[in-house]
Amino acid sequence: MHRKPDGSWDKSNLPSRHVTEGPSRAPHRSYYYAMGLRSREIAQPFVGVASCWNEAAPCNTALMRQAHAVSEGVKAAGATPREFCTITVTDGIAMGHEGMRSSLVSREVIADSVELTMRGHSYDALVGVAGCDKSLPGMMMAMLRLNVPSVFLYGGSILPGCWRGKEVTVQDVFEGVGQHSAGAMSEADLRDLEQHACPGDGACGGQYTANTMACVSEAIGLALPLSSALPAPYEDRDAYARASGEAVVRLIEQNIRPRDICTRKAFENAAVVVAATGGSTNGGLHLPAMAHECGIEFTLRDFAQIAARTPYIADLKPGGRFVAKAMGEAGGVPMLLKTLLEGGHLHGDCMTVTGKTLAENLAEVTWRDDQEVIRPVSNPLSPTGGVVGLWGTLAPDGAIVKVAGLSHTRHRGPARVFDGEEACFEAVERGDYKEGDVLVIRYEGPRGGPGMREMLSTTAAIYGQGMGDKVALITDGRFSGATRGLCIGHVGPEAQAGGPIALIKDGDIIAIDAEAGTIDIEVDPVELEHRKHHWSARRTNYNSGALWKFAQAVGPAHKGAVTHPGQAAETHVYADI
Repeated sequence: MHRKPDGSWDKSNLPSRHVTEGPSRAPHRSYYYAMGLRSREIAQPFVGVASCWNEAAPCNTALMRQAHAVSEGVKAAGATPREFCTITVTDGIAMGHEGMRSSLVSREVIADSVELTMRGHSYDALVGVAGCDKSLPGMMMAMLRLNVPSVFLYGGSILPGCWRGKEVTVQDVFEGVGQHSAGAMSEADLRDLEQHACPGDGACGGQYTANTMACVSEAIGLALPLSSALPAPYEDRDAYARASGEAVVRLIEQNIRPRDICTRKAFENAAVVVAATGGSTNGGLHLPAMAHECGIEFTLRDFAQIAARTPYIADLKPGGRFVAKAMGEAGGVPMLLKTLLEGGHLHGDCMTVTGKTLAENLAEVTWRDDQEVIRPVSNPLSPTGGVVGLWGTLAPDGAIVKVAGLSHTRHRGPARVFDGEEACFEAVERGDYKEGDVLVIRYEGPRGGPGMREMLSTTAAIYGQGMGDKVALITDGRFSGATRGLCIGHVGPEAQAGGPIALIKDGDIIAIDAEAGTIDIEVDPVELEHRKHHWSARRTNYNSGALWKFAQAVGPAHKGAVTHPGQAAETHVYADI
């Protein structure tokens, strides 16, 4: 306990003692006086309140408001908030061009910048407020790396748009591009759609990457129950922000840290929730990266094994009917967790940021028959999870595909090979592909891209042309959570590392079976070895700057595409400096 009986704090074991205690820290304290703090506030624990606020996209624009509310909660609980911002690269705007190379890299920059701010100023605890695809795992990675008492808060989803009497999301706009190129939508209609799809603040409204990782934050125990349910524009969200600020101060008192919460069992719970919601395949990238921060070996294979035994029960876009707002109204993540726990799919004894276990948090949650979004585990949409891992001669290190709502789960056909997404997108726009093809986009992996771009522009265009269930697409890059169709990502080893995907030629037969979990290239191994002998890695255009640095350090996708040794190499933990 750091709180004394009189309500004051004992900071002898808190990081902020290095900047606030004793005569030698008078210069340090002078800066805090300059910002309006007084002696009592300087003597309290310092809580970093990190947000990814910016004006890059609507997923970030409501975060500052919520960060201020977090600070109110921290103050009310007797600690001192210190707000700061970090970056976001927003996939919806980065998609389909060179900007997407910065997306996955931003996850590392977010984690690194939060770590550096916390270390540099010796803050004692952290509340992270994030709203966009990479900012959620990036913020949680920082919490696990620092291991100071921490609470995560999702900034909330966007409300659905309304176009011609139906709910729409940005996915419909991406698919509208394909409809337009196929002559099925006029440019005037496409412009009208784009002006109605995104009505205000919040992250993309289906079970895409942001909402998938928001569900993870509750399931893994780092966020307060139900805190991800309300859409971003609802100012009722601010109550969860204040409660998150109060909760982190209790965690300081109780000395409950992220690594006490995010155990192996907690990561298994998180994988269950990704699978049960038909969540983004990016969950198979971010969970291994988060686990790496706290010394837990949790790879794509671990993720896939859990998905294979998890029922798919949340009827959410893009494979299903409902948007994130509807899931919140149906009871949100606690309702989902309740039926999964009762069905024996979760570990109920995992600690959470409430100071209670997952099972204790869910004790008062009652099942609601008046909602259609979340099925009971006894009546799933599918008996196995919404995401599947694949292994075989084309992907010895594995690959991943979202099968939620997908009927086209087997495919065998000739390869059409493209070195980079732009070449494939141009072919799709021209209609220069045919039914049965397997479109191969390579040199888009973590190192080869560099940056492991998402391919939503291409996959959405294929769907918009009515070919979504007639072709397959594979890549060593990634797919957006809004992608649907037989689209296989994370193929490893990547092309830049000389994996089999680098050796494919046009016309090679590729066989995919998402039910059996296999992906194979039907080429004689001797021929592949001959091709390998004549292969050499490709030189990218990114030979300086942040993308170059990322490419030098990044590891394989099946281990999370991480850029440092993680907990395994630690000789100290920041929280104990």
